[in-house]
Amino acid sequence: MSTAEWRTWSPGVRVVVRRLRDDLPATHTELPGERVPRHTDVLGDLLAVDDDGVLVRTRRGDVRVPAADIVLTKLVPPAPVRRRPTDA
Repeated sequence: MSTAEWRTWSPGVRVVVRRLRDDLPATHTELPGERVPRHTDVLGDLLAVDDDGVLVRTRRGDVRVPAADIVLTKLVPPAPVRRRPTDA
């Protein structure tokens, strides 16, 4: 999907946003030889969209993704309904 398509989204849709990670140190000297992913995905319901980025409600809370950090975007189907375990 396009990186600019997210600007046309309306709040309430379910989305996944691939973003540049903002929690990486400038150099990865603490993990020599380790490959550290540069991107992470944010999955949830879109709360807001503006020229500065998007606000997504995930299971862990609301996540603001700045426009400059957005790499890929996609609309996704609604989350499956969680079933309660049955007592046997």
